[in-house]
Amino acid sequence: MEDDIKTQFLKAYDAYADALFRHCYFRIYDQELAKDLVQEAFCRTWDYLSQGKKISNLRAFLYQVLRNIIVDEMRKRKHLSLDQLIEEGFYPVDKSGQNMEQTLIAKDVASILKLLDEPYREVMQLRFIDDLLPREIAAVLEVSENVVSVRIYRGIKKLR
Repeated sequence: MEDDIKTQFLKAYDAYADALFRHCYFRIYDQELAKDLVQEAFCRTWDYLSQGKKISNLRAFLYQVLRNIIVDEMRKRKHLSLDQLIEEGFYPVDKSGQNMEQTLIAKDVASILKLLDEPYREVMQLRFIDDLLPREIAAVLEVSENVVSVRIYRGIKKLR
């Protein structure tokens, strides 16, 4: 049984680590901190699994753990908000100087998403950037699928 859990966990790491990093990075805009927080999410998930507890949707569980870690980290830090940084012209830039097109797209998406209120912004990011299904988003945010669908619909409507 321990081998099944280990195999499941390693497959989840391979499948979701990059997506979790992107999600975290677009929430905090700090590459090293994002790596640390994703690592912490996987450590906490491993601890949870090693205690013999069951997880029905590992992807949604990982996003929920990461979301909670990000919230905790933001509460600890009293720095400028992301909105303030974006207004001052700060956007994530690839240190290697490559992929400028993706950097520009990310800049556009960030500026568009900042027009939305937080509940809509978060749902839109999880749905369209992180490609989570509404049921997975509902599990991450601990709300019903209907609430998620309404927020997606209203977010799109506000953006139009």
